[in-house]
Amino acid sequence: MPTATVAPPPSPAVDPKNGSVTDPALVRRAVRAAALGNAMEWFDFGVYSYIAVTLGKVFFPSGNPTAQLLSTFGAFAAAFLVRPLGGIVFGPLGDRVGRQKVLAVTMIMMAAGTFAIGLIPSYASIGVGAPLLLLAARLVQGFSTGGEYAGASTFIAEYAPDRRRGFLGSWLEFGTLAGYIGGAGLVTLLTALLSTDDLLSWGWRVPFLIAGPMGIVGLYLRLRLEETPAFAAEVEKAESRRPKVPLREMVVGQWRALLLCVGLVLVFNVTDYMLLSYMPSYLTSELKYDETHGLLVVLGVMALMMVAQPFAGALTDRVGRRPVIAAGCAGFLFLSVPALLLIRQGSLAAVALGMGALGLLLVCFTAAMPSALPALFPTRVRYGSLSIGFNVSVSLFGGTTPLVVTALIGATRNMMMPAYYMMAAAVVGGVAAWFMTESAGRPLPGAAPSMER
Repeated sequence: MPTATVAPPPSPAVDPKNGSVTDPALVRRAVRAAALGNAMEWFDFGVYSYIAVTLGKVFFPSGNPTAQLLSTFGAFAAAFLVRPLGGIVFGPLGDRVGRQKVLAVTMIMMAAGTFAIGLIPSYASIGVGAPLLLLAARLVQGFSTGGEYAGASTFIAEYAPDRRRGFLGSWLEFGTLAGYIGGAGLVTLLTALLSTDDLLSWGWRVPFLIAGPMGIVGLYLRLRLEETPAFAAEVEKAESRRPKVPLREMVVGQWRALLLCVGLVLVFNVTDYMLLSYMPSYLTSELKYDETHGLLVVLGVMALMMVAQPFAGALTDRVGRRPVIAAGCAGFLFLSVPALLLIRQGSLAAVALGMGALGLLLVCFTAAMPSALPALFPTRVRYGSLSIGFNVSVSLFGGTTPLVVTALIGATRNMMMPAYYMMAAAVVGGVAAWFMTESAGRPLPGAAPSMER
């Protein structure tokens, strides 16, 4: 692909020696657009998890409910296998042609892949072609998501002033939670209002078909964004032309930062997908909990997390990213078993208390990671290296969490497997947090200091 020419934005002003002075209005617009776009992407991607039991019956007919769920989560995990490929493509492209352009492309692909799922005929209509088409659409989703999180977090981090990067970055995951709530709320509403037959025949398609108009709105928001001051400074240093950065430099040249990234993302995503994607199915399939009530509990937990998210983000600016991440790791290590025992009690109060405790621990990661992860890498390779490290870790550990835990429970009949899995992830994340460098209040590597006007 030929090297693109990217004109620097008219503001904020960038001075390589004295740093950049950000326009608060421009920063708010950038954060809002990135977070809203992320919310739309994760509405699309998250809906699949919330309606997994129904999708298993539509696309994978079987007399064994566990086999149906495994097949559905297998297609869910398959999307994560192509995420590193998406990261390898979109990440270096974002470092070369700009963050904004790549984020617009990922929005288009995600919306198209999700909309296509809503149009696929059932297994009863076309046989084996149905799960194959579902798999193809999931692969499109996974490929596009390979460039999403790294791009959005990089975009906000490079726009934010140094002393407020944690608070502003936390709004990215606020958007993610809003998308999850939108998906969970719609699935809950459909489950409550529709009969089982209606849900199986046409109701399950509604959340996926909504992706079309949502994608258009998200694309509009992202096309209105300007490039970040850090990227603009890189363009100016290269005489308005970004040279191609070799993949070897993004990987081998950043090996230590990549290892830390993989460890941090592992604990972040294993706990995230365990709580927000797997637990609704765990409550329904393993504990025989009422499906609607289970979704409502998860919906309430996500609402609680949204309230705590900005405050926790501001806390990372005051005390640092490392202490907040370490606190989350310690919490999951020591409280996962008690929380799951509470959940297994089955009463609404016990389930809500156990899930709420895990949700507040997860906020330690959702608030800190959007600012901590981009700070691991210099501007020249930030999008590419972060995309590779993030997506490799998510593909191997995060996205496979529902499939692996379902299989472990099926093999051992031990209902405590989700807690043990989160504890193991917490140990890995704690080691990574120990070795990472504190970035709160400091300029991003390879970038000039950034302050508010």
